[in-house]
Amino acid sequence: MSDPKRPKTDEPKRGRELVLERDPRTQKPRMYRVILHNDDYTTMEFVTWVLQVVFQMSDQQATHLMLAIHHQGHGVAGVYTRDIAETKAAQVVSLAEEHGMPLQCTTEPDD
Repeated sequence: MSDPKRPKTDEPKRGRELVLERDPRTQKPRMYRVILHNDDYTTMEFVTWVLQVVFQMSDQQATHLMLAIHHQGHGVAGVYTRDIAETKAAQVVSLAEEHGMPLQCTTEPDD
């Protein structure tokens, strides 16, 4: 039989809990750039449309970035956390494939 004065081992010991107070240590997540790459076949209109649909850019913003991509060979469409950046890159590639365009989109860490 068990001793009624002795607490069971699975019962918490009341009044003897130790609470450590420390400042929370949170870090900002690493950010990633979503980069669109120029090619000789994807139309400028398609790139502009993708920038509007996937990256929610205005017509003017999308046109400006599309021209920068065209002249410089690539351009950053946005900077996001890794999961969001990879999802947006996958959306761009998927839309390109659906429309028969060879548009490439990659992600890289934003240093």
